[in-house]
Amino acid sequence: MTTPLTPLSLDQVADRMEHMLLRYQELQKTAALLQGQLQEVTQERDSLKSRLSAARARVDALLARLPAEPEAAPAAPAPAMASVWGQQPPAAVPSSAKDDPQ
Repeated sequence: MTTPLTPLSLDQVADRMEHMLLRYQELQKTAALLQGQLQEVTQERDSLKSRLSAARARVDALLARLPAEPEAAPAAPAPAMASVWGQQPPAAVPSSAKDDPQ
C-alpha cells in the first residue's frame, strides 16, 4: 500500500526553505572553521617536518665527527657465562679470606 502524497502548503515549503537556509549557513561556518584548523595543522606539520630535518642533519653531522671504529676483537666471555664456553667460573673467595692480610 502506498500512502498518497499530500501537497505541501506554501507556508510549509517556506518553513522548510528557511530551515534548509539556516542549515546551509551553519555548514558554511563549520566549513570555514575546519578550513582554519586545517591550515593551522598543516603549518604545524610543516614546522615539525622542518625541525625533524634539522635534527637529522645535526645527528648526521655528529655521527660524521665520530672516529671510525677499529675492527672489534672478539670479546672475552663474561665470568657468569664462562661455563657456557666450557670454562670453569673463578672460585668464590670467602669474605674472611679477603680481609686477612697474612
